[in-house]
Amino acid sequence: MKSQPFKFWVITLAIFSAIGIGIIVNATMKNTSVIVSNNKNEEIKKQQLKEKEIKKQQQINQKQKSLEKLWKKGYDEFFDEKYKLAIETEKQVIKEDPTFYKAYAVEGIALAYSGNFEKGMQQIDQSLKLNPNYGYARFNKALANELYKHYDEAIIWYKKDLEVEKFEWSYYGIASIYGRKGDVGNTVKYLKLAIDINPSVKNNAKNEEDFDNVRSHMEFKELIE
Repeated sequence: MKSQPFKFWVITLAIFSAIGIGIIVNATMKNTSVIVSNNKNEEIKKQQLKEKEIKKQQQINQKQKSLEKLWKKGYDEFFDEKYKLAIETEKQVIKEDPTFYKAYAVEGIALAYSGNFEKGMQQIDQSLKLNPNYGYARFNKALANELYKHYDEAIIWYKKDLEVEKFEWSYYGIASIYGRKGDVGNTVKYLKLAIDINPSVKNNAKNEEDFDNVRSHMEFKELIE
């Protein structure tokens, strides 16, 4: 039979071993809990960041939609020949977003029609600086030049517009300039291209004063009848 001291040490060792194991298990559980908690916090932060980005994008989209609506208002005002209103409307758009290139194009052509060619050109050029391939700005640069009888420059910019879009009114603009010059061949050539895209262009050509110098020629008559 083993002695009492030996039993004492065995029991003591067992107790300390159990305590040690308990400490280790407790520490492990705490570490695991901390890791889980940290991971959870990271997930929460990621979710909050994602929600913040979504909200920010929604605000940007809403602002863009609002500016598009305001720009369209100015665009319609220009076509209604309310040039001063169009200018003021597009200025509001530009104030809200100086990178809104479409607003510069409308303001520019409205300024040109209001008698301010130089300022109008500056605004159209700003539109093209922001977006060199914006067809409507190229078209408006041609239109403004035609309005002020800079015909050669107008043809250049109508053709530049046609590099990025097949727009019937650019073909029509070129035809009308050649019509003023009495150049039957080029008038018919470019007017036909306009009509091929939009047959209703014929109705405009029938009463267009720009074609008076070629109206009596058979080629022109056959094209618009």
